[in-house]
Amino acid sequence: MSNARSEGRQNRLARETSPYLLQHAGNPVDWYPWGAEALARARAEDRPIFLSVGYSACHWCHVMERESFEDEATAELLNAEFVCIKVDREERPDLDEIYMKAVQAMTGQGGWPMSVWLTPELEPFYGGTYFPPTRHYGRPGFRELLASLARAWKGDRAGLQAAGLRMREHLAKESQIATAGEVSPDVLELSRTMLASNFDSLWGGFGGAPKFPHPMDLRILLRHHARTGDPGDLAMATLTLDRMAEGGIYDQLGGGFHRYSTDEKWLIPHFEKMLYDNALLVPAYLEAFQITGDVDYARVARECCDWALREMTTAEGAFASAQDADSEGEEGRFFAWTPEEIRAVLGPKLGGQACEWFGVSDEGNFEHGKSALWRHESAQGVASRLGLALSVLESSMAEARARLFAARGKRVRPATDDKVLAAWNGLMISALAQTSQVQGDPRYVAAARRAMDYVLEHMRQPGGALFATARHGRAHLNAYLDDYAFVIQGLLDLYETDFDQRWIREALALAAIVRERFTDRRHGGYFTTSDDHEQLIVRLKSPHDGALPSGSGVQALNLLRLAELTGRRDVADEAGSTIRSLALLVNRFPAGFSQLLCAVDFLAAGPREIVIAGAPGERSTEALLAAVRAGFLPQKVVALAHSGADTDLMPLLSGRDAPDKPGAPGGRARAFVCRNYACAAPLDAPAELARQLGAR
Repeated sequence: MSNARSEGRQNRLARETSPYLLQHAGNPVDWYPWGAEALARARAEDRPIFLSVGYSACHWCHVMERESFEDEATAELLNAEFVCIKVDREERPDLDEIYMKAVQAMTGQGGWPMSVWLTPELEPFYGGTYFPPTRHYGRPGFRELLASLARAWKGDRAGLQAAGLRMREHLAKESQIATAGEVSPDVLELSRTMLASNFDSLWGGFGGAPKFPHPMDLRILLRHHARTGDPGDLAMATLTLDRMAEGGIYDQLGGGFHRYSTDEKWLIPHFEKMLYDNALLVPAYLEAFQITGDVDYARVARECCDWALREMTTAEGAFASAQDADSEGEEGRFFAWTPEEIRAVLGPKLGGQACEWFGVSDEGNFEHGKSALWRHESAQGVASRLGLALSVLESSMAEARARLFAARGKRVRPATDDKVLAAWNGLMISALAQTSQVQGDPRYVAAARRAMDYVLEHMRQPGGALFATARHGRAHLNAYLDDYAFVIQGLLDLYETDFDQRWIREALALAAIVRERFTDRRHGGYFTTSDDHEQLIVRLKSPHDGALPSGSGVQALNLLRLAELTGRRDVADEAGSTIRSLALLVNRFPAGFSQLLCAVDFLAAGPREIVIAGAPGERSTEALLAAVRAGFLPQKVVALAHSGADTDLMPLLSGRDAPDKPGAPGGRARAFVCRNYACAAPLDAPAELARQLGAR
């Protein structure tokens, strides 16, 4: 990670909170953050804007900085001809989405670093991603391109402005399309078919290289399996989960997933670790564990959570955003190994066994003769080849893993982007809460509560709206739809873990803000920005899943859960309206809407309302909760009735007498299960409850 070259040479980015922007504070480029000062200068001087968008864990962002933004001659050209603006895509997903769509329309591809040239009216007329300093990789040289665009601005300004206006009109059309209708009754089946058609039956995952995890697609496949009993759906999900957990994309020593694989085998990743990837994959592994009972899935989920607690927790108790791919100027240096390095830690015998176990060879599978660790060969296969009993080898490898992890800790660590994003914290809070439910470890729910307390107490505006980002006590920027949707999801998962009803109150309050400030009152659904957000060239909607699940899809399921828990008809109606607002898109291409289809599946299954009436923490209460949480039943809500419960907030608790209520019949906690406006007889035996919930 680059830093300012001297304290005396700082540009305007030195006043920002984003670690990515602060990395560029010592560049000779006269960078501005996005804001009124930069935009006013572009208009006053009639200069084009050079907009550079990236993020702190981005390898090629660092490369372009070293090659171009730290180069005096390049900086002189940029400063003379353009107003230069640097944006952290994680802080400003609104800007990133608008201009990425423009770059994709111009070039057919996108990525980071993103380089876009705008008119003073903010309309994009040229763009791309990484540009080398001189012509290379089939790309024009950056200085050559800058000179050409500067000449074009002076010689054909009208042409560039016309191109920018056309692009603006193209972008605006997307959010003006009417997409409302009725969801097809066949949409879930079509989703299965489309996902299967793109599935890699050898290595798992979807499509070829580069290969991304697609956790929402895996989770909808698990729901398809639960609905239909088709073993093929489960096989697609579990093969992918297995291959990823075996691969180099998974940190075999420290837990946690890297961002994506550069190959189809999940072997060589881009080595950055993002909070959101891990937060999204944890529930997929937990759900696979609930279905199959395979403890390896539970282990992977737990290790991802442990990584977050160990390496991503800020001093305030929230979660940092990302860890860099690079250390000491080299991608993967922290994570990759040679056989000599392994033997130096473990000795020749144990080191040789570890090289076989982790696929480390003399030629290497990565760069410079080094290897990313992976576990593709079966444990029994390695044991047989080495002539060892499986139990002996597994015990030795547990020791080897611990010793290698300790030795790796002495290396120069990749930098951590320690800004706190409300959206990504909401996802991690959900992951931790769900892991606590399934695996019973109180550390996880305690960490989830601390992070949620931070978001609700330190990332709130007057009136209750959220801020999007915070660092070192400074929170700012209006929150986006994803921030609200993911935090509300975290609140609901926290409630179903510790049953503190303040989480429900907070969820309702934030949902009211979404309804008021994000709703598209013409076409339905939600915009990604609020009505009091900075006015940009277009106001977009982003209904489909990407690296993150769709905020609209998450909010639709949030509302369905809230409606079940609170009995609010208006909340249920809003959920239905949100789903119908995207029906024409979902019917046409359901594989792009797996998150929204989780909401469709929730409705189609007829969700169960499960109320446990019992004293919090009491043994019989916990036994019934354990029975509820052991199986895979995503179409449910769970609530706890006890003497302190607010039945006005949650009417489904009314009349569910618990042993700790005055005048209630004594004895064990009881479970009440209702579905489709009908309730079964209450149960107090966990085994009977498990059988009842297992009946479809």
